[in-house]
Amino acid sequence: MKFRTLTSYLHTTDVLVIGFGALLSLMNILFFFRIPNWWLLILINLAVAVLIVVLAYFRHTTGWRILRYMHDWYVAPTVFFTFKEIYFMLAPIHQGRDYDDVLIAIDRWLFSVNPTQWLAHLSHPVLTEILQIAYTSFYFLFLIVGYELYRRHNPDLFHHFMFTCVYGFFLSYVGYFLLPAVGPRFTLHDFSALDSDLPGLWLTPYLRWFVNAGESIPQGVSNAVAIAGTQRDVFPSGHTMMTLVLMYLSTKHRLRTMWVMRIVGSLLIVATVYQRYHYVVDLFAGALFMVLCVRTAPWLYARAKSGFSTLESRFPRSTPVA
Repeated sequence: MKFRTLTSYLHTTDVLVIGFGALLSLMNILFFFRIPNWWLLILINLAVAVLIVVLAYFRHTTGWRILRYMHDWYVAPTVFFTFKEIYFMLAPIHQGRDYDDVLIAIDRWLFSVNPTQWLAHLSHPVLTEILQIAYTSFYFLFLIVGYELYRRHNPDLFHHFMFTCVYGFFLSYVGYFLLPAVGPRFTLHDFSALDSDLPGLWLTPYLRWFVNAGESIPQGVSNAVAIAGTQRDVFPSGHTMMTLVLMYLSTKHRLRTMWVMRIVGSLLIVATVYQRYHYVVDLFAGALFMVLCVRTAPWLYARAKSGFSTLESRFPRSTPVA
């Protein structure tokens, strides 16, 4: 089978994921002298690309429902996998240089105080518990919105949603490369004392552990050890950016979960600073990145679909897209 016929089975999001993996592979090549095991990261990106193409092909040629579900939803773990790949690239590329000092200086210039330290005077265990739950819910809000759109049986609407979300995450990852930082819970506060300085009620310690595990922070370590091991994922605030994207899309499409997104999303954005994950300037940057995402994603999606239509006119699929 010709390569162009095979790739005609891909969705727009497939091409986006493969393309971003190619970009990361190129960066690994350019900085091979700094990145340990750079060649392994490239091989993994190549393997992911091959698996996506194979999954897309068999999804459309066999008609198996399980393959359709896998092809439509594989992007959720893939976005997280890409997030972890960047973990192995950022510190070596920047040779350990973090830019928290720049972000702290901007916050102080804007507010004349460090906002996370000022908010500490307003803390209360009940408020901490509510905001930690809201912050952690970020990882599930996409599944909630995506599932509601999936049940509408409108493939184009669902794929546009997936494309926009994946595109948004990748945009935030570009920001991490430009200005890596660890956040105020390490620089302005003692990370190892967070549970005693900012206690919740019942769930807060477990939810913090869940978030920390996703950011490669071992449990019970000192502030210095945590800084050395954590992700550089502060600027822009991906939580703020992508929550705003969800709030925008749920409102635009009049979803039943629209008000849930608005209420939980608003609490989540407040939690990014209250829980000491982000500087306020990160939120401003996240809002700007959100505008860039929702303004450019429809154009990119339409261009990608147009390219596929041209390709399919020359090499039609053997079975229709499900």
